[in-house]
Amino acid sequence: MVSPAASAGRLGSALPLLLVLFDLQYQGAECGINAEVEKQLEMGKKLLAAGQLADALSHFHAAIEGDSDNYIAYYRRATVYLAMGKSKAAIRDLSKVVELKQDFTSARLQRGHLLLKQGKFDEAEDDFKNVLKSNPSNNEEKEAQTQLTKSDELQRLHSQALAAYRQEDYEAAISLLDEILAVCVWDAELRELRAECYIKEGEPSKAISDLKAAAKLKNDNTEAFYKISRIYYQLGDHELSLSEVRECLKLDQDHKQCFSLYKQVKKLNKQIESAEEFIREGRYEDAISKYDSVMKTEPGVPIYATRAKERICHCLSKNQQATEAIEVCTEVLRLEPTNVNALKDRAEAYLLEDLYEEAIKDYETAQANSENDQQIREGLERAQKMLKQSQKRDYYKILGVKRNARKQEIIKAYRKLASQWHPDNFQSEEEKKKAEKKFIDIAAAKEVLTDPEMRRKFDAGEDPLDAESQQGGGNPFHRNWNTWQGFNPFGSGGGPFTFKFHFS
Repeated sequence: MVSPAASAGRLGSALPLLLVLFDLQYQGAECGINAEVEKQLEMGKKLLAAGQLADALSHFHAAIEGDSDNYIAYYRRATVYLAMGKSKAAIRDLSKVVELKQDFTSARLQRGHLLLKQGKFDEAEDDFKNVLKSNPSNNEEKEAQTQLTKSDELQRLHSQALAAYRQEDYEAAISLLDEILAVCVWDAELRELRAECYIKEGEPSKAISDLKAAAKLKNDNTEAFYKISRIYYQLGDHELSLSEVRECLKLDQDHKQCFSLYKQVKKLNKQIESAEEFIREGRYEDAISKYDSVMKTEPGVPIYATRAKERICHCLSKNQQATEAIEVCTEVLRLEPTNVNALKDRAEAYLLEDLYEEAIKDYETAQANSENDQQIREGLERAQKMLKQSQKRDYYKILGVKRNARKQEIIKAYRKLASQWHPDNFQSEEEKKKAEKKFIDIAAAKEVLTDPEMRRKFDAGEDPLDAESQQGGGNPFHRNWNTWQGFNPFGSGGGPFTFKFHFS
């Protein structure tokens, strides 16, 4: 059942025809309407007025079955078809009306309107001229004259558009076709021509709507589906490309161009889906390998190489391969300076390399192009905290390890530095004091970075051993040299060294 709201909109476009329809309520006698046919027509008319198009159509079907020569039944059914957007069916019924009653000027006038919308200028003009020969009313005569003048103007514009196209002046052709298609909205050939002009002008995305309309207006329009699929593919939308090329193959499974394109797009689509599944599973190396395959599969369409590099950049950043991530992300950003995904991933890679100012700059650029992205806001705040933190005590730098260092690497670095800076290794008081400070920092770094919760806080920009960054005043983690006396830096992990502290 068609909704009343939708029906009302469609009925608006059929209003001139509908008004005439109700004027015919007393002309039934001319058609010799029998009682059953008259009942069907009345029921159909009431349902049509209520916007119940499908039900009205059923009654008009029944009326025509009861009397196949009843021009009023055909005329009313044409009204319903037109309200339902079925212009071809409406034209067929209007043609039957004209066949049965040649002096029915309203039917000719309405058919002329529809033919003009289809761009059938000669046929439309024949109808308008016949209206003028059939003793029309003043309004019908005026309307027919107006439409004839309009048809002449449209034909002149059509000739100019074709000439501009042949001269490769596509901009002028598009401008002229715009004027024509404002009236000839159902002309599939003109839409295809304008689409071709858009493609020639390097604006393929604008061609899509015209080609989609042409695919609906012309039966079995495999060429339109093929072109739409090609455009989506060139624009990097492999999923929509696959959908459109399948529509082509539904119409003709042996279509060579569509089948060839289908195989290519399907292969690419499968590779991308597989790569994205690897990313969801955290299998970043496998995803990178799969996106390398994507670039080899379609080297002729640059957008796929760019999208593949964007995802490789993401994988490298997630996999904490900071140097490689920065390199690949930068390649993407040379081509697309405002690519938000690449900016976010490069910012994260910069943070791994302790390049806080660079990370902040990337996050700020990303935020300028995606203001409501919460991930960007959080990343920017974290980078700013880490910059501030780096200007104080940086535990990673103290131990000389990367931010993505594993626990064993941290312990190994700690042992080496603790051995080097143990105060017992120094003789003078000045050297001992310097060593004590170093040793405290080294021990604090080890304490923070080997404790998952403390390390998480530090990575978020908060120093768990800094009284200023703790809420509530006192710092329960504060350490001094006395705290570490008697502490064995090699006690964990089964190391072979044992240090005894002796102080005078």
